Amino acid sequence: MAERKIPLRKCIGCGEMKDKRTLVRIVRNKEGEISVDLKGKKPGRGAYICRDIACLDKAQKARRLERAFSAQIEPDIYDAMRRELGE
Repeated sequence: MAERKIPLRKCIGCGEMKDKRTLVRIVRNKEGEISVDLKGKKPGRGAYICRDIACLDKAQKARRLERAFSAQIEPDIYDAMRRELGE
């Protein structure tokens, strides 16, 4: 019997391909609201990031979330993400 394929996703912070279950999904819904999706089930466009504050800082500095979602992201949204990632 063949082994199950492990879904991989690319972290927008460090750029490494990792197991989807080890990453946190960030979602932009139809209304344009951006939130952290810890369960991975929210509807909308998703981007993945490591559970590491350093990766979030890299993504913020390079404006990778803005590019992924084609939207302006306010600093308070990054602060909320930091709290949820456990800074």
